[in-house]
Amino acid sequence: MSNLETDPRESACGGLPDVAAEPVNELLTGRDVVLGGPRAMRVTRTLPHRDVRMVGAWCFVDHYGPERARMHVPPHPHTGLQTVSWLVEGEILHRDSVGSEQSIRPGQLNLMTAGRAISHAEESPPGAVLHGVQLWVALPSAARGTAPAFEHHPVLPTLAVPSPGVTVTVVMGELGGVTSPATIHTPLVGAEVTLEAGAATTLPLRPGFEYAALALSGTVRVGGTLLPPGPLLYLGGGRSELALGAEGAGRLLLLGGEPFEERIVMWWNFVGRDHEEIAAFRREWMEGEGFGTVPGTGAAPLPAPELPLTPLKARGRHR
Repeated sequence: MSNLETDPRESACGGLPDVAAEPVNELLTGRDVVLGGPRAMRVTRTLPHRDVRMVGAWCFVDHYGPERARMHVPPHPHTGLQTVSWLVEGEILHRDSVGSEQSIRPGQLNLMTAGRAISHAEESPPGAVLHGVQLWVALPSAARGTAPAFEHHPVLPTLAVPSPGVTVTVVMGELGGVTSPATIHTPLVGAEVTLEAGAATTLPLRPGFEYAALALSGTVRVGGTLLPPGPLLYLGGGRSELALGAEGAGRLLLLGGEPFEERIVMWWNFVGRDHEEIAAFRREWMEGEGFGTVPGTGAAPLPAPELPLTPLKARGRHR
């Protein structure tokens, strides 16, 4: 999915490796964003947030649905990041400039690595219920120039827990010794936890990671905090375990990773390091250079918004 805002905000991140050293329980309220116009799909965006702009290398979190909505995102560019698509309900068809054409359904992972440059488009069937998340992972400098790539993982590993009524799917990275087959470029984790009514469990964590949790459905007790769908619960670092529980059925997304030490600037669909680099990405996209073409969509490429008058700057990853 793209950031389809016509006047995107500058999101500057990175550079403070010690901010996640201690556990915290900080609720981050997201903002509602309409993708593609007043009749298009609404999402709640909790990352980047003005106070906590990244969790490990995770730099963008959009949660949408459940609602009957049509996703119709025309070809658009990405640089310097990975897109992670995860569904709870519905179906989305992905096409990209490396020739991929792949539908995703609940429980499956679509992972696109932009590297230096890629373009893609996404579309869902009309009239269907759509519920899911779109996540971005910032690529470190060593991987920013890698060739663009796409992966589809129809089956993902689960973490065995002794608690009845709990399923833990490892979507990205590693959790409790279970590793996802998805390609990563920094140490991180993304996992979905489903809990039946009355279920509870404790997840193993890494003290050197920082973590956050997002309720996708139901209300889940996360380390003593009741978390309904909507806000992102930032948990900080220094934790070796995390207690979860639910009175009713609940579904939770756990994100974590080593604090990302590089300073980055995120604007529209680009992740770069300074204003000049972002401006160059925009110019190349508008001139039809470097990003390839997306076959089979029949839609015109999405034009980039105008850059802000004030130069984009890399700032600290936390306020």
